[in-house]
Amino acid sequence: MWHGRFKGDMAESVKDFTQSLDIDWRMAECDIQGSIAHVKMLGSTGLLKIDEAKKIELGLQKVLEEIKTGKFIPSKDLEDVHMNIEAHLTEIEPLGAKLHTARSRNDQVATTTRLYLRERLKKLKDGLKILLSVLISNAQRHINVIIPGYTHMQQAQPISMGHYWLAWFEAFYRDYERLEFALKSLNECPLGAGALAGSTLPIDREMTSELLEFDCPTRNSLDTVANRDYMTDYHYFASVFMIHVSRLCNDLITWNTQEFAFIILPDEFCTGSSMMPQKKNPDVLELARGKTGQVIGNLIDLLVTLKGLPMTYNRDLQEDKRGLWNSFDTVESVVKIMSALLEKVDVDENSALAGLEKGYSLATDVAEYLVLKGVPFREAHLKVGRLTGWCIENKISFSDLTFSQWKEHIPEIDEGVIKILSVRESVNRRNTYGGTGFSQVERQIKIAREKL
Repeated sequence: MWHGRFKGDMAESVKDFTQSLDIDWRMAECDIQGSIAHVKMLGSTGLLKIDEAKKIELGLQKVLEEIKTGKFIPSKDLEDVHMNIEAHLTEIEPLGAKLHTARSRNDQVATTTRLYLRERLKKLKDGLKILLSVLISNAQRHINVIIPGYTHMQQAQPISMGHYWLAWFEAFYRDYERLEFALKSLNECPLGAGALAGSTLPIDREMTSELLEFDCPTRNSLDTVANRDYMTDYHYFASVFMIHVSRLCNDLITWNTQEFAFIILPDEFCTGSSMMPQKKNPDVLELARGKTGQVIGNLIDLLVTLKGLPMTYNRDLQEDKRGLWNSFDTVESVVKIMSALLEKVDVDENSALAGLEKGYSLATDVAEYLVLKGVPFREAHLKVGRLTGWCIENKISFSDLTFSQWKEHIPEIDEGVIKILSVRESVNRRNTYGGTGFSQVERQIKIAREKL
């Protein structure tokens, strides 16, 4: 394509090193979509005769059919998907040599990439909706199931399992909003920016933008060919999403151990051991957790590439898609398999309650009960803390204490304390907005459904 400037042919080693077909051929259909819009605009503005534009468009449609059927085999001699398509178009229809009028590969690549990214993100958005729906269903299914809540990996207070699932709904819904922002940030049309300065030819950028269903043309030609912010927006979404997945997986892996034993994972999403017949390993969850580093690494990869680049286009940016494709494929697979797995996760409430009975998760309830009796909270905290220490030393739980023992340690206590020593009532009493009380969880489920 630039042979006019050079005397000799490119070295084979350079062809191998500079080609990008291994990463950009997947965008072939989107490249043709952008070219069809471009040639329609050229015909509309008179830069091409109407019949010329029609012939080129028909040629592009033939190339597209050959791509879909696998008949068209690209060549590394032509470097990338864009030049392969243009060269093959010109073989089919010689007028194809006019297609690149008022267009650079810089704005062409930026347009094709945005079209492809938009298509993938819309599908990902649909997948994320399914995941959010599963979490709402789980919340409804487990609303009355009580499990220990943890801080510092220590039992803290009893909570509704439905409340736990809704916590992840909130996290993944924020991811959904970040995904929507990423879609919005890419939806401006680069066509017409040229190599970096626009064009001297009378093009109609608004027309191509409308044909390709972008919100508007990009506003600055320099920024257009340099900009990869829309990619970083996607990578940020993907990284935070995978961090959320990893944390959720870690909870389920931990709670599925014999030491906790209150989460039951579906057999079809687990594996066994080649040596130990008794094993049921949470490999799917572990792999999802393990893939998180790759996705975060792809974000860092792009940021480091962008860090030192001058305005405007630099060949370094050819590498912007390797991590992007890896991240797409990883996140899409994780969304799909996590939705299917979570739908079948169950809870052994007896094991969960047994764990609560061994601990002192109602200590805060007792302290707050004393507050209602007029005891300052810090004083109530101290008294209940001392009683907890005494119980641990003597290997006795709150439920085993007699009223006289309560009175001995906390003189301000009355017999009403016995009534609050119920895990289920403890959960039910936490009825503040956003709390784990059963009625509040019902309210949160309703809000979640409305948001979705």
